Order: sequence, then C-alpha cells, then structure tokens
Amino acid sequence: MADAMSLGADCIITIGAIQSNHCRATAIASKYLNLDCFLILCTSEVNVDKDPGLSGNLLIERLVGAHVELATWEEFEKIGSLALLNLVQERLVKEGRRPYIIPVGGSNSLGTWGYIEAVREIEQQLQQREFGEVSFDDIVAACGSAGTIVGLSLGSWLSTLKAKVHAFAVGGDLDNYYEYAQALLDELQANLRSCDLLHIQDEKGLGYAISTTEELAFIKEVAETTGVILDPVYSGKAAYGFSKDVKKNPAKWAGRKVLFIHTGGIFGLYDKSKQLNDTVGKWNRMEIHDLISPKDSSQFW
Repeated sequence: MADAMSLGADCIITIGAIQSNHCRATAIASKYLNLDCFLILCTSEVNVDKDPGLSGNLLIERLVGAHVELATWEEFEKIGSLALLNLVQERLVKEGRRPYIIPVGGSNSLGTWGYIEAVREIEQQLQQREFGEVSFDDIVAACGSAGTIVGLSLGSWLSTLKAKVHAFAVGGDLDNYYEYAQALLDELQANLRSCDLLHIQDEKGLGYAISTTEELAFIKEVAETTGVILDPVYSGKAAYGFSKDVKKNPAKWAGRKVLFIHTGGIFGLYDKSKQLNDTVGKWNRMEIHDLISPKDSSQFW
C-alpha cells in the first residue's frame, strides 16, 4: 500500500478465491487510504453468473464498497492471474484511473518482506526479559501462495532464530509450491534453494477451501479448549495437519519448541455455518415460568 501511494495510485486491483482473506484485507486497507478497490474473485462455473452473496469475507468486502468481479477457476488456470489483473488494469487506465496491481495472495518480493519483518519482530520480543531463555526450533504455518512461508524462512535464516520452517500446503501440488517459493527467492536474489530452506507438507484434504468434518471438529476442539479461533482455509488445515504429524511422528517433534503462526482469516468460518450447525447447535429456551408470574412482569420495564 505504501508503494501504491508513493506511485500516485488512486485504486488497487488484486485477485483471489471467492473467500480470499487477502482480498478482504486489501479492500479494508484500501479504504483506510481512500483508494478504490477492485477485486477479481474466482469461483466455480456454476456460480460465476450468480450474486456471490454476503457470507464471510464477501460481506466485509461489499460492506466497504469494493468492486467485485467474478471469474471462474478454469479461466484463472487457462489465462493466468496476471492476465486477468491486466484486463482490469487496461480498462481502468482507459477510464483515466491510476491502478496499482497486487498479485494473488500479495505474494511477490515486496509482499514477502512483511514476514521477514515479522521474524524480526519475533526476534525482538524474545530478547525481552519476560521471555528469559525461550527460543524456537521450528516454525509452523499454512502455505497458500508461498509469500508467508518464504518470508518466514528467509527471515529465520537471516536472524538469530535459525528455526526450521514447516509449511502445510492448503491446495495444489507440492512441487508447484516449491517452485512458487523458489521464484520468490530468485526475485529477492537470495541465492538459496527453497527445498533447502523450508519443508512443505500436503494438507489440502478434499481441496482448497473445502473442509472435512474432521477438520471442522478439530477447529471446534481448539476453540473450546483455548479460545483461539482458527480459520477453515489456512491455519485450521495447517494446525490440523501439524497435530496429525505430531501424533504420527512423535520422535520427529519430541523435545522441540515450536512456534505456530496463525495467519488470520476467521471470517471464512461464516461460510461454513451449515457444516458447523450440528456441531455448535447447543441452545435451549430459558425456563422462567416458575420464577415469575405475569402480574409481576411490569417491574422489569
């Protein structure tokens, strides 16, 4: 956003899935800076010509006035995200606008610096007296478009942490994720190989943004136990995958201090309300008929 402002942009264009956390965050940040926001949201062929509704992130985006344009996943894969972004950019330029493009997930060399700085902040916090001798052997996070994990990996490698980064991929092919990560490292001129810097595991389950009953039950268990709300698309899948890996490979994690990075996105849970209904449907009518008679009710008004 600082780059967009410095270049004199008057609007922002970005792209993501129909419940993209990145797009919702971009829409809100744009409004903070009085910039118009144009979102390309990818959905299924069946839903692309329908009103996308007001669930989850969509409600927030439409509430702040973002311009939502729908495309299909088939178009995304065939044409590519950059081509779709360029189409909107060309149209806006013809209208006399000054658009600024942010790539899918905010994952480019500039966006990656956000999590390099996050590691710097973690390092500074650990130097504070109340943390004593606390350190971390491993960092665990979800992986979507690779910007987060590359930033964490590079930040850890550059810092005193030297923690190994374990990423749980929430969609797509593992080889592609290493390629995405490598492209970002090359863009940053890091002269490092992604396969040496981080470890990526598959945890997409049934697919990107598709939740299993077991995944949602895990999110519910974490919420009831700790009060921490995980999102169903990213951190929820990553925490679920990490939990399974700890149980399956206890020797791998024995004695290690692990920092789990929760990357947000809880609005996506609202899109899962129907699936969650049976799990969280504990309610009942309050029984008050034995406590108060009709003639006494006036005292409450």
